[in-house]
Amino acid sequence: QVQLVESGGGLVQAGGSLRLSCVASGSIFSINTMGWYRQGPGKRRELVATITSVGSTNSADSVKGRFTISRDNAKNTVYLQMNSLKPEDTAVYYCNGDVVLTTRSQVNCWGQGTQVTVSS
Repeated sequence: QVQLVESGGGLVQAGGSLRLSCVASGSIFSINTMGWYRQGPGKRRELVATITSVGSTNSADSVKGRFTISRDNAKNTVYLQMNSLKPEDTAVYYCNGDVVLTTRSQVNCWGQGTQVTVSS
């Protein structure tokens, strides 16, 4: 009923920037909190940043000052601007959303992930 599709990943040198996008589509009435998570090689999935429907944000200490989360509610899209990338940012980045369906039921959805690789 709902799909989240990420884009914007790739290979970048340390110190570089990337912008991830995630578009939600389907039987959507509204989306509450949206967020980005990541899973590095051999690591558990971890929170990167979240943003509420009114724009309140939260981010992991490891990315504060370097990554910025934003969203466009009209487009059901969330973004992650990543600057000053480090090799330890290498991971698969996943989009997540708390979606209210047109039926008014609520579901938590994940995207398929996009690979970000930062070379030293």
